[in-house]
Amino acid sequence: MMHRHVERVVDLLDSSLNVLHGMTVEEARTRVATADPAAVRSIDGSFALVARDGIVVRMARSLDRPMRYFLAKRREGPALFVADRMDTLQAALAGEGLAGQFHPTYTRMVPAHHVIEIRLVGCPDPDPTYTRFFTPARAVLPPDLDVIGRQYIGALAHEVEKWLSHLEASAGPTAPVGVCFSGGIDSGSVFLVVHHVMQRLGMSPTRLKAFVLDAGGPDVAQARCFLDQLGLGLFLESIEAGAGDFDLAETLRVLEDYKPLDVECATMGLRLCAGIRARYPEWRVLADGDGGDENLKDYPIEENPELTIRSVVDNLMLYQEGWGVGKIKHSLTYSGGLSRSYVRTYAPARQFGFEGFSPYTRPAVLDVAEGIPFDALTGYDVPTLYALKGEIVSRGIRAVTGLDMPVFPKRRFQHGAIPEAALRQVLGADEAACRRAVHAQYA
Repeated sequence: MMHRHVERVVDLLDSSLNVLHGMTVEEARTRVATADPAAVRSIDGSFALVARDGIVVRMARSLDRPMRYFLAKRREGPALFVADRMDTLQAALAGEGLAGQFHPTYTRMVPAHHVIEIRLVGCPDPDPTYTRFFTPARAVLPPDLDVIGRQYIGALAHEVEKWLSHLEASAGPTAPVGVCFSGGIDSGSVFLVVHHVMQRLGMSPTRLKAFVLDAGGPDVAQARCFLDQLGLGLFLESIEAGAGDFDLAETLRVLEDYKPLDVECATMGLRLCAGIRARYPEWRVLADGDGGDENLKDYPIEENPELTIRSVVDNLMLYQEGWGVGKIKHSLTYSGGLSRSYVRTYAPARQFGFEGFSPYTRPAVLDVAEGIPFDALTGYDVPTLYALKGEIVSRGIRAVTGLDMPVFPKRRFQHGAIPEAALRQVLGADEAACRRAVHAQYA
């Protein structure tokens, strides 16, 4: 008799974290199994899904759900392990006597907006194939900032409404709603839209809080000024922190990545989540503005020698996906862009038992963002590009909520929570040192 290998799939993902609208998890998984781009694109919500058909395994995720896999070799045949974290994969392999095969660089991240297909055919297994399921049309909107703002924030409000309705159905009419808040454009717009939609749906606004991290940085004053100008100051709640509350080693353990800006951001996120959890043991959901900078291309180009304004403006979802699947600069271990760095938001929230919600990562919002004619609006002028975000979002907030949103200069979350000099003292390690520390965790 001919020996036939036995393939195996170990799905370690928490299915309860899938938040879908209009379909069950099994229906969504069936759509992933087809690998049909239109079918997968129609999955509405936050998801990370594995579908199997014999030796063929297909995986897909939304931008806000990290998803990793590891292909192990056994005497009986290949085994595919899938999880949201490296350490989960390592523990699962160790539990089956396969720990010697593990190394963090051998793990692979499923890139957002793609169905990845793997055939478990034995040794050696072929490379996976990738099928894009989300391809927004570019530069299709008129160069009218009022029209763009109305559509952009309108799409945001629609996503917030679906999320709040799901929360109402799953957690009840009294479940508290938190927004990670700095008074910046992204968190400010998310808070105002959440507040507006809650009122429109008849939900009590007393359930809502805007949490700001206070480690001596300028964000507390900015957050207070933002809300006070709109008569909403009663919603602000600060979470205090001192220099001794930050732990680089713990951040690297939770984050499982080493990029300095993401390490800084995750360190602040961990402290904010820890403070909220200590004060409110039963709190469940936190919304945030992650993805807003990527959508409207609001990063300092001059800080990255690999970028020019033309590369930023002319490449599809460059900040969301990096240089993209199949490109030399694409990391198989970490993916690229926000597809990679969203872990800075996801991991701290999960560490403290929160369910996060980043409406700016939703495809319907990205559809509008990619439809903005950045080339026509900027003429490839960098200062003009930087000015667009405040104009688009503030006009959209006015159109949707009737409020005149304050707009402050851009500042990263970590630079607003703690003075930059103190941040350097707390997190003084460079990228190479952080990379070594991450790898050492699995030695």
